[in-house]
Amino acid sequence: MVGAAVVRQLQAAGFTNLLLKSRADLDLLNQASVHQFFAEYHPDIVVFAAAKVGGIHANSTYPAEFLYQNLVMASNAVHAAWQHGTQRFLFLGSTCIYPRLAPQPIPESSLLTSPLEPTNEAYAIAKIAGLKLCQFYRRQYGVLFHAAMPTNLYGPSDNYHPDNSHVLPALIRRFHEAKVANATSVSIWGSGTPLREFLHVDDLAAGILHLLQLANPPDLVNIGSGEEISIRGVAELIAQVVGFRGTVTNDTSMPDGTPRKLSDISLIKSTGWSPKISLQDGLTSAYQDFQHQINRQQLRSV
Repeated sequence: MVGAAVVRQLQAAGFTNLLLKSRADLDLLNQASVHQFFAEYHPDIVVFAAAKVGGIHANSTYPAEFLYQNLVMASNAVHAAWQHGTQRFLFLGSTCIYPRLAPQPIPESSLLTSPLEPTNEAYAIAKIAGLKLCQFYRRQYGVLFHAAMPTNLYGPSDNYHPDNSHVLPALIRRFHEAKVANATSVSIWGSGTPLREFLHVDDLAAGILHLLQLANPPDLVNIGSGEEISIRGVAELIAQVVGFRGTVTNDTSMPDGTPRKLSDISLIKSTGWSPKISLQDGLTSAYQDFQHQINRQQLRSV
């Protein structure tokens, strides 16, 4: 999802010299393959959007894979980029790197100040390692390696898998299937009270291009919408967009996750970027994308 949005943004800006490799073309878990890629192509700029991602269920079920795969991919790519002369490396992570009880909105300075949220600790540790690799290579070798931490993302090419997707695409699928089945209610995980921030992936892509144009970007910067909504609130908004007319219930036997997670975006806004796409408009386009994937039988099975 993120990689496709970045490509669209760069192409719209007139860039034609894009070096693109799919997962089938380049296994980032294979150190030899990664070094061979950098040795052959010597990319000037790398936007590292690769990750093994998922929601609470996936993170809780596969913590070993989330830690190992994300850690190895980051280590392989950052080191190979430095070794083969990449001029600039932008590492993308997630605001889940911050402590569970970080001050709200969450400033970049809260990193590593208290314990992480247990339900996504493995993923967060791997992403913290990746951003620290960029910071330390920049400090030690003078290369322009830096990191950006997006908030919860959604938009075209999202993963709508019923078990392994993030909360927003999972809810889009759940409410759509309930509408099709003429169900009278939809149950959502937890109390519905946790507050979340959502950013359309096209806004993120614009932020990435903006950061790549800065001569001296921050080592670490948040990218978010700066607005928050409760899980129940976003569920009701999705129900409205989808056209589901039933009721929304809460399964309080399931975990809530972090009680509140709003990123402080004052740093990136001070450099001249701000989000443009409202949640209402973004959800409408996301639902259209979901329907498009259904029509083309492109919904992911993992």
